[in-house]
Amino acid sequence: MELVPSIELIREAYEKSYAIPSFCVWTSETIDLVLRTAEKLNAPVMLMAGPGEFLWHRPQQLLEMAKILGRDRRCRVAFHLDHGDSLELAEECIQAGFTSVMLDYSARSYEDNVAGMKKVAAMARPDGITVEGEIGHVGKANKNAAEGKGDSSLTEPETAERFCRETGIDMVAVSIGNAHGNYAKLPHFDFALLEALKKRLSIPLVLHGGSGTPPDDIHRAISLGIAKINVATEFITAIKNAYLVVWQGDVWVPSTLPAAMEAGEQVLEKWIRLAGCAGTVK
Repeated sequence: MELVPSIELIREAYEKSYAIPSFCVWTSETIDLVLRTAEKLNAPVMLMAGPGEFLWHRPQQLLEMAKILGRDRRCRVAFHLDHGDSLELAEECIQAGFTSVMLDYSARSYEDNVAGMKKVAAMARPDGITVEGEIGHVGKANKNAAEGKGDSSLTEPETAERFCRETGIDMVAVSIGNAHGNYAKLPHFDFALLEALKKRLSIPLVLHGGSGTPPDDIHRAISLGIAKINVATEFITAIKNAYLVVWQGDVWVPSTLPAAMEAGEQVLEKWIRLAGCAGTVK
């Protein structure tokens, strides 16, 4: 496994009009599954974890798992802090060796968001670590979503341009009708807004809330500057549902793992192909 700077993967995807899927991981099993699938499809991927995943394993532990499990894997990988909720957590992930960090102050005032991102950038830059911010706010598609705070607010192009200029971030998460969690109905992306954002901004754009989005919308979003797509809910739900089915007839917990991982792998393969990055690692 080659652990590479996140912006190296993202910039290449941005320039060649595909996207990097960023998959939520929280155990050695999920990390290994993403690495194995990436190797199988010759695809660059990002592993991501945030406050909800750090309840059991801290950042350093998850990254060390990835290094050990990826030792004999042929794949290009970045490790990302998703929706960091404090400067302290961002610093912990930087010190652990994550290749990118996100501080999500998008639900706060513009001034607080800018100030927080400047501080993260100052911590990350000396180590060459990529920084992601969010302007506008990607809210919740349902109340059980782990990320987002309530309703979304769309990203305003002029404000986004100012935000990126003042913070110096490397990539920016935008709100164009997307949301975190399970969509009650299909999302309606504002592609005119996304096109305006691409014209205004000179850095790659990030789509949060990829799970459940129609393939045609994903392809169009990639053509308009989306170079990183977060996938969590769909991956987690597939694993959970497979566990629940197997547990009905077998209480020996280890034997439930193969079915759960097979279900998860189907989601990983789907998104790697959908993002257009399969076969790009030579």
